[in-house]
Amino acid sequence: MVFSSLFFVFVFLPVSLAAYYLVPRRGRNLCLMLFSLVFYAWGEPVYVLLMLFAVCFDYAAGRLMERAKSPRGRKAVLAVAVCADLGMLGFFKYAGLFAQTAAALTGLPVPAPQVALPIGISFYTFESISYIVDVYRGDAPAQKNFVSFGTYLSLFPHLTAGPIIRYRDMAAQLEGRRPTKAQFCEGCRRFLLGMFKKVLLADQLAQIAQQVHWFGSPSVLSAWAGALAFTFQIYFDFAGYTDMAVGIGRMFGFILPENFDLPYISRSAREFWRRWHMTLGGWFRDYLYIPLGGNRCSRLKNIRNLAVVWVLTGLWHGASWNFALWGAYWGVLIICEKLFL
Repeated sequence: MVFSSLFFVFVFLPVSLAAYYLVPRRGRNLCLMLFSLVFYAWGEPVYVLLMLFAVCFDYAAGRLMERAKSPRGRKAVLAVAVCADLGMLGFFKYAGLFAQTAAALTGLPVPAPQVALPIGISFYTFESISYIVDVYRGDAPAQKNFVSFGTYLSLFPHLTAGPIIRYRDMAAQLEGRRPTKAQFCEGCRRFLLGMFKKVLLADQLAQIAQQVHWFGSPSVLSAWAGALAFTFQIYFDFAGYTDMAVGIGRMFGFILPENFDLPYISRSAREFWRRWHMTLGGWFRDYLYIPLGGNRCSRLKNIRNLAVVWVLTGLWHGASWNFALWGAYWGVLIICEKLFL
């Protein structure tokens, strides 16, 4: 189910909003969680079980973390939870890549598992990790209410295309949000803006880019037109979905983080990634780059930290070594800026 579909706009969203505001306030998280699971199961009924497993596992890990009395016990819970979350992501998203790579390197017939990629697993895995790390660091208390935690992890507005939500930013909203009429109207406006970007801009630009692609040997003018169309198509598509997600969140009383800030006016690679997919960049900064040492270390280690972050950023976008090279390309640009500019 996509936000721009007629069924979502005229059936699922109105019904879920009506149910949400009709139930008593204390039942709204449960209502929203159930609708989120229906939304997720609409496209992949089997993988809703995977989502429920993630909710149960990370909820239990948070409670165990809270009850662990020794630093060693807390670290053990952290290690097991993060490894389990990454293992689940690795199996469903990267097992095929690793099997193909092993077969190419060894010449042996390494079987690749034939599994579909669950919708949104890259997003909710990172959110699971942010939860357990935030609890470990003391940035947020462990969530005691299972339904509230399930609402955080399965919240359908951001499930398929972001933004990536950190638990510490959502903890207070899960229990204390008070939707207002002005907030609801702003959510409607933002949703319509996202719909405009997605349907009237991105989808039309995609047709131009696709037509140029099928030319085979396009003229210089056609090639530039196709390149520009594709450049703006991916921006309006992604930014449009984010606007719709933020708008839907506002309708339900949530303030979701912004994800784009006019990235194409950036004057450097570093500025571009401060404006493009901002929640992903923030996640890698706070949960990987800084724990590795960030820039408070020797220059050589700082280069290593940036290289690790950007290769993994590339792989997060897709299970292919092409994406790893794409991430490395951005890493080289940012390292050069840091060293020479």
